[in-house]
Amino acid sequence: MSSPTLIDNSITNNTIIWDKSSLPDKIQTFDEYKSLYTLSIEDPNRFWKMAAERLNWYHFPTKIKNTEFDYRTERGVDIKWFEDGIINVCYNCLDRHIEKDPNIANQIALIFEPDIPTDTHHHITYGELLCKVKKFANVLKKHGIKKGDRVTIYMPMVIEACIALLACARIGAIHSVVFGGFSSHSVAERISDCNGTIVITSDFGVRGGKCIPLKSKIDQALLMPECNTVKTVIVFQRYYGMENLKDDCVERRKTLEWVNGRDFWAHEELETVNDICEPEQMNAEDPLFILYTSGSTGKPKGILHTTGGYLTYVNLTFKYVFAYNPGEIYMCSADVGWITGHSYVVYGPLANQATTVVFEGIPTYPDVSRFWNIIDKHQINIFYTAPTAIRSLMAHNDSYVTKTNRQSLRLLGTVGEPINPEAWRWYCNVVGNGRCPIVDTWWQTETGGFMITPIPNAWELEAGSATLPFFGIQTQIFDEKTRKPLEIPDRGELCIRDSWPGQARSLYGNHKRFIDVYFKPYPGYYFSGDGCEIKKNGYHWITGRVDDVLVISGHNIGTAEVESALVQHVAVAEAAVVGYPDPIKNQGMYCFVTLKDNVLESDELRKELIKTVRDVIGAHVHPDIIHFAPNLPKTRSGKIMRRILRKIVEPDIHNLGDTSTLNDPTVVDELIRTSPRTKLT
Repeated sequence: MSSPTLIDNSITNNTIIWDKSSLPDKIQTFDEYKSLYTLSIEDPNRFWKMAAERLNWYHFPTKIKNTEFDYRTERGVDIKWFEDGIINVCYNCLDRHIEKDPNIANQIALIFEPDIPTDTHHHITYGELLCKVKKFANVLKKHGIKKGDRVTIYMPMVIEACIALLACARIGAIHSVVFGGFSSHSVAERISDCNGTIVITSDFGVRGGKCIPLKSKIDQALLMPECNTVKTVIVFQRYYGMENLKDDCVERRKTLEWVNGRDFWAHEELETVNDICEPEQMNAEDPLFILYTSGSTGKPKGILHTTGGYLTYVNLTFKYVFAYNPGEIYMCSADVGWITGHSYVVYGPLANQATTVVFEGIPTYPDVSRFWNIIDKHQINIFYTAPTAIRSLMAHNDSYVTKTNRQSLRLLGTVGEPINPEAWRWYCNVVGNGRCPIVDTWWQTETGGFMITPIPNAWELEAGSATLPFFGIQTQIFDEKTRKPLEIPDRGELCIRDSWPGQARSLYGNHKRFIDVYFKPYPGYYFSGDGCEIKKNGYHWITGRVDDVLVISGHNIGTAEVESALVQHVAVAEAAVVGYPDPIKNQGMYCFVTLKDNVLESDELRKELIKTVRDVIGAHVHPDIIHFAPNLPKTRSGKIMRRILRKIVEPDIHNLGDTSTLNDPTVVDELIRTSPRTKLT
């Protein structure tokens, strides 16, 4: 394994450019990475042409890259990749594997792990999945859905959700997946924005043993006037055909409301169609999906991804970053309602003919050993999850991990937010027994796929660093005050210098907002909204969202850095840091701290934590309030809702925004009750 030296981030200096006619199956060494990276920067047309050759096209593109990032030019921001290419995403995920080798029809494509643990194995082969996708695509066509129509999908994390995505891709419909934890109002907002005419849902979902009435939420959403475009609702019956799986939702099914002529059971509709459905031939720049991101205020942003560039990018990133070997079992714990579920549960793995796990549940149900039991049950080789999940699990006794075997694991990964070194080391040493590399990936909904990431065994890892940019990605940090580019080593606001195939093309129906948010802050660059420190060796350390930077007495302090310092203390399981208005220092520092099992709160511990932060970061960093919190407000995917924490400490508790996506909304009430800041109101 080579140890990189990248003074001034000059990966391409004095590097022999890749001169072979195709890309390698894997990246074996750091020199090989440098050679390919140099090609991807100096001749992106050649590099990405070879990447596109990993897919099957009806018409292979002759135009590879045609992009403009500078909004000040006559052309303005305009992104096109493979623009004369013709392709179908579903065909590349399913049909082509079987056509190349008919035996692949018997290979397992998806493994379903239900919320309630069971000894039974539930899986679906590539042949079975293709048949189911064709039939459901025909159901959509029966209801008038055609190329370019928007289809809203509001499903639990089950096999049928994946089928719905692939069926849309097969016929050229644009899917808009709404996470199953969103409220009816949020669903309505997203249906309205994309003018959807059909909704695919389930009668119920179950997470952590709790029955969630999805169909009822759709009924409520469709009562709102902005959803009057919806004419059809296709409803999957939970666990239909899986007689050995039972849950508490069965009795509640009798209470479902039903609108005749609008609502249709999926299993009944599937009986009326055959499994003959040719894939729609799609231009590479035809839209594939819309995925909405939301904040505390304002209209959700409909991130628009297109067909050829997105699939080329997730296909290559999955293959190289996970170094996937045929026959391996891969698990990503993300929900399909988020970009990680799109890119690295469905499209990336299936385009690589992988076997991928679909996990319905949560990591703490029925107990905190659930992940590790799943790994043993399915003999998982590659495991990809969120730092928040890791931090919450490491708060418990290591015996929950060590009582399991986990010898099947080869590679571990993290996604969603920066991982602090302490959690990274626990993940490496306790979960991976010190023998599994960790790919700490940085990317966004807007980027489509991995942007900064290790490639396993090609270079040395550093706990907490995403390390180096993926092929074609040119990072640049800027000074937030002068707006000037910075030379490394330094820290600043992270931007990307040029386009890559997987990036979003626009915000649906609002290209102006797309430009304003991502391209106006630093003309000629894509602005990520994240802070980053790039060290002398070129390794990247994501410091968190730029709006998560506190300005205290003239000092800029990244909240992720403070959180990382807090969890280094032996008593701390998890921390979330936000700022509040301070008339003297500009901002005060408020630290929500979750302690490990059997650790008692005390003023002495508060003093120790303050000292830890000062010792780790510097004497100028002094937490003002340490709030011991047994639980933090999290989405069902495990992400801490920091915007709610900010509202609590401002205090602005009457404008918390939508809390329906929280795993346990009562946590918010308890934090409001116990916060010294809310007592000011």
